[in-house]
Amino acid sequence: MHDTIDLFIDDMADPVITPALQAARNGPADFPDHLSLDELLKRATAEANGLSDFGDDEFRERMTIILQSWDEDQGLTRGGRIVLLQHAVKVMANRLMIEDLVKRHPEILNIAIDRPIIIAGLPRSGTTHLVNWLARDTRLRSLELWEAEEPVPMQLASPGQPDPRIAKTAALWGSFGALVPHLAAMHGMEVSLIEEDNDCMYMDGLGQNWEWQARMPRWIDYYLAIDRTPCFRYEKKVLQVMTWLRGPNRWLLKAPHHMENLAPLKAVFPDATMVITHRDPIAVLRSLTTMLGYCDRTRRDPVDPPGLARLWIDRIEALLRGCIAQRDAWGADQSIDLMFHDYMADQETVMRRIYAMSGLDLTPDVEASLDAYLNDNPRHKHGKVIYDLEHTFDVDVAALRDRFAFYYERFPVKYEG
Repeated sequence: MHDTIDLFIDDMADPVITPALQAARNGPADFPDHLSLDELLKRATAEANGLSDFGDDEFRERMTIILQSWDEDQGLTRGGRIVLLQHAVKVMANRLMIEDLVKRHPEILNIAIDRPIIIAGLPRSGTTHLVNWLARDTRLRSLELWEAEEPVPMQLASPGQPDPRIAKTAALWGSFGALVPHLAAMHGMEVSLIEEDNDCMYMDGLGQNWEWQARMPRWIDYYLAIDRTPCFRYEKKVLQVMTWLRGPNRWLLKAPHHMENLAPLKAVFPDATMVITHRDPIAVLRSLTTMLGYCDRTRRDPVDPPGLARLWIDRIEALLRGCIAQRDAWGADQSIDLMFHDYMADQETVMRRIYAMSGLDLTPDVEASLDAYLNDNPRHKHGKVIYDLEHTFDVDVAALRDRFAFYYERFPVKYEG
C-alpha cells in the first residue's frame, strides 16, 4: 500500500511560463522552423554518416503531408515546430540505418516474427501498464524507449560499457520531464519502459504520436483515407532488424492506433494474438486531454484546451468506429476484448486469459516476475491527477455520451465519473 497524492493542474488554460518553458517555446536559434522534404532528408543523411539510400519512395508522400500539416498549425510555437522537425530528421536517419543494414545483411528479411502479442486500445485505457507488465516475461521481445529512439545504433558501445543510446534517451526525456513534472503521474518516460511500436512506423512516414504534438487535420484526413498495410509491412522489417540485432523473435507490441488498423495488422501478422482494451471514452478523454493539454505549454501559444478537446473527440470517435468496423478481422481463437473495469478489478485473471490465448506457458518463475511488477508499480504510484473535462475543456459530457452510443452498445464498458 502507498499513500496517493492528488495533483491539481490549475493553470491549464493559462500556464505559468517559466524561463525554461519560454526557452523551449523559442527553440534553438541555429535550427530552422521550416524544412522542405529535400532539406529534411539532406539533414538525415548528414546525421546518418553520409548514408543516402532511403529505399522505396512511398514514404515521401506521407512525409510531405506531415510537413505541410505542421506548417499549417498556427498554434505551434517556433520551438514546438523545431522539436517536430528535429524528430523527423532523426527518424529519417533511422530509416537510412535500417535500409543500410538490410542491404548488407539481406538474410534479415527471412527472420520470422513469431506469433506476436499485439495490444490495441484507446490512449489512457491501460495499454501502457499492460505492455510493461507482460514485458517482465523475458521470453517476449519488447521495445524499450531507448531502442525506439534509435533502432539501429549509430555509435557502437565499447566492450563492457552500456549502450550509448540509453544515456542519450535519458537526457532527452529527462529534460522534457523537468519542464512538465506532473507528466510522470500520467505517463512515465523512463528509458527502460516499453514504448509503443508505432515508433517503428515513423521511418515510413506513419506515426500517431506526431498527432499528439500538433494539430494536423490535413494529415488525419489523408491518413484515414489511405491503405496503411504497407506501413505495417515496414514495421515488420524494423522488427526483423531489431530481432537480428538482439532477439528473441516473439514480440510484444502495443499502440493506440492499432484499434483502427486491425485488418492491416491481421494481414501482416496473421499468427498474432490480439488483445484489445476497452474503456469509457469519456474517462479516456478526461485523461488524454489533460495529459496533452499539460504538455502543450512546452509547444503551443495559446494552448487552447477547448480546441484540443474538439480535435480528440473526433479522433477518438474515428478510433472507435475503426475498431468496430474491423473487429471481425480477428476471430475468437486469436483475440480478447478486455473491459478496463474488469482488468483493474482482477489482473490475475487477465494475465491467465492472455497466456492461455497466446499459448505461452505461465511458469512459476514468470508468474512471480509478473506479480513483482504489480507490487512495484501500484496505480497512481507518482500521484493521481485530478481531471476536469467539463470546465477546462468546455465539453458537454451528456452530449458526448450520446455521440458515443454506438460504442457503448457494442462493448460493455462501465461509465466512469
